[in-house]
Amino acid sequence: MIKLHGPQGSVEPETGDAGSACPPHALWIDLDDPTAEEAERVEASTGIRVPSRTALSEVENSSRLRRLKNGFSLSTPMITFDKLDSQLMPLGFLLTKDRLVTVRFHELRAFGEVRKRIDTGDGVGTTSIEIFLLLMEELVDSLADALEDMGADLDSLSTQIFDFDVHSGGLAGDSKLRNQTPRRRDLALRRILRGIGRRGKALGKIRSSLLGLERIVPFVANECEQILGEEQVPRFEAVRRDIASLDEFEIRLSENVQFLLDATLGLISIEQNNTFRVLTVASVVGIPPTLIASMYGMNFKHMPELEWVYGYPYGLVLILVSAIIPIVFFRIRGWL
Repeated sequence: MIKLHGPQGSVEPETGDAGSACPPHALWIDLDDPTAEEAERVEASTGIRVPSRTALSEVENSSRLRRLKNGFSLSTPMITFDKLDSQLMPLGFLLTKDRLVTVRFHELRAFGEVRKRIDTGDGVGTTSIEIFLLLMEELVDSLADALEDMGADLDSLSTQIFDFDVHSGGLAGDSKLRNQTPRRRDLALRRILRGIGRRGKALGKIRSSLLGLERIVPFVANECEQILGEEQVPRFEAVRRDIASLDEFEIRLSENVQFLLDATLGLISIEQNNTFRVLTVASVVGIPPTLIASMYGMNFKHMPELEWVYGYPYGLVLILVSAIIPIVFFRIRGWL
């Protein structure tokens, strides 16, 4: 899809031959998942070669930041959120003195915000450089919002982790907590672990997006230094500082993710230890009754209690007492 924008807002594409598809006053040509035919139309109209999705996905710095004959070819991976999942999609900028061509393959909130700002006159869009600056500012703002939401999510996960026993039914040792089935506690920990994994994966993709913008902004600012206006230079510097601060914030969130992951794995280890402790106590409690039963199960003709009237009840009571004594002992020691 081809979307055209001029200084006053959206521009309708001209009908006719391919060379007149993009009017001269269309400063910003936004290609949203373009077809081969749409890319050819833009190339014929502007003389700017539109890179393919494969070319925009190149990871080496020389492919992402290139100087063309009459401008620049810039690309970066950009995160997109789809419900609970996130994806990295390539985003390309073809910047010349007279035109800005953007190539993307997913919907980005920043692009809609820039269109709205230009339509309402909130943002200056009289040159391609100004529109490019607006896009950089909105992209950085959208990543900042994503990091803020991520921070709130991690705070919520932190509460779930460190108040896990409370949320599971009460304080440690409470009867309600003991009545919680291991399966329910296991499922709760699995959900927490999956939540941490999703946030960690999304943070890695946000970091890739920030790294791409961190390379693009100073590159354009340095290369276009001669044509930048007095107001544009500090705006480029402000965007650069914002990206640097978001980098630091993302690092802190990544450290928090690792901390929460370690805490969750610690809880899982405690749950496993509790299971092994119960099995150990059960095996120890079963040893004395087994020993007594095996003694009276021996096939000897002369046994003191064999002819005794109360021999059978005596054996049962002895077995029961031998099982109760270890249980009381472990209870006093706090193992149960």
